[in-house]
Amino acid sequence: MKIKLTSVYVDNQENALRFYADVLGFTKKADFSNGPYRWLTVTSAEEPDGTELQLALNDNPAAKAYQEAIFQQGQPAVMFFTDDVRGDYERIKAKGGAFTMPPTEVTGSTIAQLNDSCGNLVQITQLARW
Repeated sequence: MKIKLTSVYVDNQENALRFYADVLGFTKKADFSNGPYRWLTVTSAEEPDGTELQLALNDNPAAKAYQEAIFQQGQPAVMFFTDDVRGDYERIKAKGGAFTMPPTEVTGSTIAQLNDSCGNLVQITQLARW
């Protein structure tokens, strides 16, 4: 078994695409509509055939409540891994990323968090090298 797709709820898919592609550097993988429904995914530019992240519209009341609750608790909706959290922090900040936590050493890793401007906190993690 493999994980091929995971989702994050967003309050605006167009803004989410701009953030995840232009600011974080992901690549749009799928984008098609059927009536009011839009299927939109991005993937890592480093692994274009890897796991896709669906940017799912939070138009379901349960999805919206979940998204708002974890945001208010300060919990990231999604976590990405990197080999250079400080370098990514500088690159993303230069592209307008709004960090809520600069690179911070915690047990076993260094993390940074930012607001995706679509209702979510995003965590970037660099695992410690032992």
